[in-house]
Amino acid sequence: MEYLKPVILQVLTPQCYDEFFVNFNFFHVECLKAALSKGLGLGIIAGSVLVKVPQILKLFNAKSGEGINLTAIFMELFAISANMAYSYRNEFPFSSWGEGFFLAVQTALVAALVLLYGSGPGKGKNAGKSAAGGRSGSAVAALSFLACFSAGLALMLSPLAPMQLLWLFQASIVPIIVVSKMIQAVANYRQGGTGQLSAVTIFLLTGGAAARIFTSIQETGDSMMILTYVVSTFVNCVIAAQVIYYWNSGKSAKGGAKNKKKAAANTKKEK
Repeated sequence: MEYLKPVILQVLTPQCYDEFFVNFNFFHVECLKAALSKGLGLGIIAGSVLVKVPQILKLFNAKSGEGINLTAIFMELFAISANMAYSYRNEFPFSSWGEGFFLAVQTALVAALVLLYGSGPGKGKNAGKSAAGGRSGSAVAALSFLACFSAGLALMLSPLAPMQLLWLFQASIVPIIVVSKMIQAVANYRQGGTGQLSAVTIFLLTGGAAARIFTSIQETGDSMMILTYVVSTFVNCVIAAQVIYYWNSGKSAKGGAKNKKKAAANTKKEK
């Protein structure tokens, strides 16, 4: 077991290692909670490496940001970045916030792709044109955004950003998360669908936010962090419910259309 000790200590504290593998006390409540929290945290970080890849691929393949509200994406990106900077500067365990880095990078790519392709349809007769009320894409806008975001994030992570400012940013995350997700929810309702939103990404984000409630309680004890993930879980559930609803509605609509076509064909045959 000694040769595995360095690996195990990535999840357990030395005290808990002794409880489990020296004293064989596998029912030590505090150590079980700590191990579960650390394991969940590392699992969330591992999953976050690819959590928004389905969304990125969907945008890239469609060559369109149709259905995705850019304002909501910007607000979400600020919330992720502020939470990551606040946690990093407070020296919280990496397992309690590490996914923030990967989510920030992927969310920035999503925003850049929406800026690049615009919000109009990317395929078919109208490819390359903006939809009614849509916005055309711009490579300059996408590159400028990525440059500004990178500079801003580096500043927030550096000692140049005062802790009081980062605390204010963290405090603002809760209303920002609510507003950003509600903007997207309203956009989904108005267009009668979820457009280029990825169902896989939405469900993974919802599950990750829910798990983070427990890890934040266990590893940070920071009430602001805990409240942030409680609210994030709720609003992500709203979007997830819309994805399920419009998915089922779409299937019903397609089924109804097929039945109508069959009925019309049968009527013609009888005539």
